[in-house]
Amino acid sequence: MNVVLFGGTGMIGSGVLMECLDDPGVESVLAIGRSSLGIEDPKLTEVIHQDFFDYSGLQARLGGYDVCFFCLGVSSAGMGEGKYHRLTYELTLRAAEALVQANPGMTFCYISGAGTDSTEQGRSMWARVKGKTENALLQLPFSASYMLRPGYIQPLKGIKSSTRAYRIMYALMGPLYPVWKTLFPGLVTTTEKLGLAMIRVAREGYPERVLETLDINALVESVSQDS
Repeated sequence: MNVVLFGGTGMIGSGVLMECLDDPGVESVLAIGRSSLGIEDPKLTEVIHQDFFDYSGLQARLGGYDVCFFCLGVSSAGMGEGKYHRLTYELTLRAAEALVQANPGMTFCYISGAGTDSTEQGRSMWARVKGKTENALLQLPFSASYMLRPGYIQPLKGIKSSTRAYRIMYALMGPLYPVWKTLFPGLVTTTEKLGLAMIRVAREGYPERVLETLDINALVESVSQDS
């Protein structure tokens, strides 16, 4: 399986990348980002790309891939709807449209979020925009597309958020993760589980196009039971 990864420098993308590099069934990873990941691996190829709204110069390099793991995203905190729409809906669709043109048989996996509003009519701005993004991706002619909606994500394997406030939160919440996952199994997951689930969905498919946290965790647990 050959993978295109967006958002590899972020917390979620770092976790997905780590699982891809560890998985013997993943042959290659093309990581597209504005800055270098700072790691080397025989499977990994990096493309530094500054304009995430224009892929005309990259089109020749986008072909030959089986799946895209799109882990790029921004927080809506303190952001107006117009800017959030541009950096969430428009940015994601530009990349997806370029990829589906180069790889019509590709699977597209998008990191969304718990509480996303598929109706696009709710009161929460970020949830409406995420819902619009999901709906648009599901309409594109990929071989398959999946929207993953994790809730709280505990970083593992030394991964850290690039946002200071989040790092503090994870440092405080981390010791309580064993309690949270027992009390709220439908709300919490980890970077490791998310990466493993995405790889399995890309490889085997899933009955639903939208996966909530329970689905993400169940996929990983079923892998453990099968092995």
